[in-house]
Amino acid sequence: MTSHPGGTEHTLNLLAIAVDAGLSPGGRILDLGAGAGETVLLLRELGFAAEGIDLAPRSLAVREGSLLCTEYSDGSFDAVISQCAFFVSGNVPGALCESFRLLKPGGLLLLSDVCFKPLRPQAEAAGFRVLWEEDMTPVWKEYYIEAIWRGDPLCCEFSQKKCAYSALVCRKDETNGPV
Repeated sequence: MTSHPGGTEHTLNLLAIAVDAGLSPGGRILDLGAGAGETVLLLRELGFAAEGIDLAPRSLAVREGSLLCTEYSDGSFDAVISQCAFFVSGNVPGALCESFRLLKPGGLLLLSDVCFKPLRPQAEAAGFRVLWEEDMTPVWKEYYIEAIWRGDPLCCEFSQKKCAYSALVCRKDETNGPV
């Protein structure tokens, strides 16, 4: 899996932290910005009931849909995962609020993304309690350089701005709500 920094290893790391926090196989997980569905398929192989949405699905494992306004009911999922999608939505706070809405009380958000503002305060403002955080900027830089080498045109839009790459695992506590 090469569609995001850290690839499969990073996805498995996020998932291990979520399992330590109480997520178990059989749990319902939504991948927001699922692209080609690599993470959806991996989650299914690991025993999770995984679904994915993307504005431009690139496989049958992914349905068309916006991560800012999904068709799912409140509290539909045990976990939401998103890697490299909130930033490109153009509305990180909106994506965080939609994730909060989609999660059951106690549900987990597994997030890694490019950020020009720190993700932790944005997640907390959406009502999440951050359980784990990692600065993955060095991994992002390596990924970015490889993308330039491959001639990936999407990476060029970041070239004039200083950014970081962060990963978070957050919980929707029953007492939390948007600030």
